[in-house]
Amino acid sequence: MIGIFDSGIGGLTVVKEIKKRFPDHKLVYFGDTARLPYGTKSHSTILRYSKENVGFLIEKGSTIIIVACNTASAHAAPELKKQLTLPIFDVISPAVRAAKAATQNNRIGVIGTPATIISGAYQKEFSAPFRIFSQACPLFVPLIEENWTARKETYSIARTYLEPLQGKKIDTLILGCTHYPLLSRVIHDIMGEEVRLINSAQELTRDLEAYLKDTPMELARAKDEYYVSDEPYRFENLSRSFLGRPVEVKQVNILTQRQ
Repeated sequence: MIGIFDSGIGGLTVVKEIKKRFPDHKLVYFGDTARLPYGTKSHSTILRYSKENVGFLIEKGSTIIIVACNTASAHAAPELKKQLTLPIFDVISPAVRAAKAATQNNRIGVIGTPATIISGAYQKEFSAPFRIFSQACPLFVPLIEENWTARKETYSIARTYLEPLQGKKIDTLILGCTHYPLLSRVIHDIMGEEVRLINSAQELTRDLEAYLKDTPMELARAKDEYYVSDEPYRFENLSRSFLGRPVEVKQVNILTQRQ
């Protein structure tokens, strides 16, 4: 079974891509909605939260772990990979690798939340000859969660954020937040055909596919499970935007469950 965790709902873009490719694999998803956002927390706190999330997913039967959160991928994934024997996938590594392969002029843009951009999580994965241009887009997540993905106001805000990158002659742009694929059309319209968008959820799914070819999993054709650590109402409503359908969500206190 494939276990996925995120600080909230953004990881559902990863769920969507995985289910398109592996519809018969059971997923268990945990959104740590009671403790979000992770981007404002210290490294040690993010690492502790991530370990607790992984422990919960393992207790639910997960044999593969996907860190579907940019902040947790930056701060916790390296340590998780060292400490655990089961396979750990993060959203940063596959996106960086895809961007390096896609660019023709070695000029790559990265957009993300302020916390992700300030952390330098993507920037430090590149060296010469690549040139990296970063832009924080703090209003993208709330716009997406309000389902304002096609409003004229959203286009106006996106143009303001993306204008600095347009002047950098980038030919590749990493969507450095798992929410951002829901704004792919807006971003594509503004950046133009010549800029390739890198969707980390899609790239991670390709990595997972390669892994499963070499290490087949026993299929568990059972209903996927979704858990959150706070009231599930908002998550249930937003799941329609991310997955195109509602999901049944259970609220859990993972610390209490594991005592």
